[in-house]
Amino acid sequence: MHSQNVLFELPPLTLDPVPPSDEHVRLAAELPANISLGCMTWSFPGWIGVVYAKGTPEKVLGAHGLTAYTKNPLFRIVELDRSYYDPIPATAYREYADQVPDGFRLFAKAHEECTVMQFPQHARYGKKRGAHNLRFLDAAYASDAVVAPFAEGLGAKMGGLLFQFPPQDVGDPYAFAHRLHDFLRRLPKDVPYAVELRNGELLTKDYFAALEDTGAVHCHNQWTSMPSVLAQIKRAPPGARRPLVIRWLLREGDKYEDARVRYAPFNRLVAEDRDNRDAIARLVVKAHQHGVPSFVFLDNKAEGCAPESLLRLARAIRSML
Repeated sequence: MHSQNVLFELPPLTLDPVPPSDEHVRLAAELPANISLGCMTWSFPGWIGVVYAKGTPEKVLGAHGLTAYTKNPLFRIVELDRSYYDPIPATAYREYADQVPDGFRLFAKAHEECTVMQFPQHARYGKKRGAHNLRFLDAAYASDAVVAPFAEGLGAKMGGLLFQFPPQDVGDPYAFAHRLHDFLRRLPKDVPYAVELRNGELLTKDYFAALEDTGAVHCHNQWTSMPSVLAQIKRAPPGARRPLVIRWLLREGDKYEDARVRYAPFNRLVAEDRDNRDAIARLVVKAHQHGVPSFVFLDNKAEGCAPESLLRLARAIRSML
């Protein structure tokens, strides 16, 4: 039997979701189509019993959990995180695209070598630790190794490609903005790009001008040492925030590792953050009133469980419409 089975392609493994509640279904029907909410990746074992049916094997979530994730109608987008650590081929993107329905959108992080000027002193960088990164803002590398497979693999299900700049010393903010401008204008067209910064001093007029001129948008982030999303949007001109992209990560002053330990295994809300939730909801509603689409991604470390945070954010948005 075993020899016979391997002659044929096995059907894809499908996982059972937790059936969406009546409230999930109702909220999804009431939220406008141009408001998209989702999580930052989908493969957390703590979500078994929250997103995935009890008894789901943990080890298959990354490769096979996306279809079950999309069964919740409130989840309209998702972020691919693995592409930040290594570029992935078009075939891998296509496998993800095949797991989601039409109308669902996938976003991906660009490979970190596009956005790290100097490799951190971390064991995972091996011999590159502390070295200058020659691929930092290298448009040729980004175009070939990052953008091309992303666009080819996702096709119509492509949401956006995020260039996430971690906290780092990139020198003069003016020089950074102009180097970023040159980088973005050299990238392939017809791909939606977003830029997320983790250094508040880089939120300059030159930075936003670079985005506006190239058609990229600013990714507003609620993150430990950045200005609030409300402060960021006040600085961003309209052309740099259409569509509106928000990543809700950490509350102000919180540390990533502290939040990770405090909130693990991410299966329930631990500490609600109503102020940031309401601020994000107001921005989304205002964008909708001006005909601007919104894409909001939620992290487990915002309140303890991203799917539960998403439900409460949807309630807040609905109450303000």
